[in-house]
Amino acid sequence: MKELQVNSDIRLKEIEFEDVKPIFEIIDKERVYLSQWLPFVDETRDISYTRTFVENYMEMPADEFTFTIFYQQKLVGLVGMKDTDFENKKTEIGYWLSESYQNLGIMTLSVQKLIELIFEELHLNRIQIKSAIGNFKSQQIARRIGFIFEGIERQGELHERGFVDLEVYSLLEKDYRQLYIN
Repeated sequence: MKELQVNSDIRLKEIEFEDVKPIFEIIDKERVYLSQWLPFVDETRDISYTRTFVENYMEMPADEFTFTIFYQQKLVGLVGMKDTDFENKKTEIGYWLSESYQNLGIMTLSVQKLIELIFEELHLNRIQIKSAIGNFKSQQIARRIGFIFEGIERQGELHERGFVDLEVYSLLEKDYRQLYIN
C-alpha cells in the first residue's frame, strides 16, 4: 500500500477495503452537493456500490493509483488516476472532496502530489483533467497547477440528468519540468 505525505495536515493513502464505509458515508451525507458534478453519486445508493468500486480498484494494474485524502487524520475525499494508457504514456486525474473541506487548498496540494508521482515515478508524458462545464472549483484547480485548457469535449459524460459537456485540461511532462523543477 502506497502512502504520500503532502504536508503536516494532508496525507494520501492508497485506497483499501477499510475505506469503503467512510467513503460511502461521505457520498451518502453529501449526495446533493456531490451529484452536481459526479455521475457515480446517483448510482451509489448503498454501500455495495462503493465496495464494488474498491474491489475493482484492487484488481487494477499496480501502477494506476487511487488515494484517499486524509486531512488532519480524517478521510475527506479521493484523488486518483483513471483511464491510464501506459503505451502512450498518458492518464487522467479524477477527484472529489467533501464540501466542508473545500477552499483549504487540500485538493490543489493533493493533485500536485499525484502529478509528482505520475511524472517522477511512473514516467508518463501527459495528464489530463476533465471538468463539467460550470464546475468552476475543479477548473480553478487545473489552472492553478498549470494545466492548459484544450477545449470542450461535447457531451463527454452521461449524468442522470443527461449528457454534460466537459472542459479538457492537460499538463505535459515538459510543462511540469518547466513549472516545478526549473
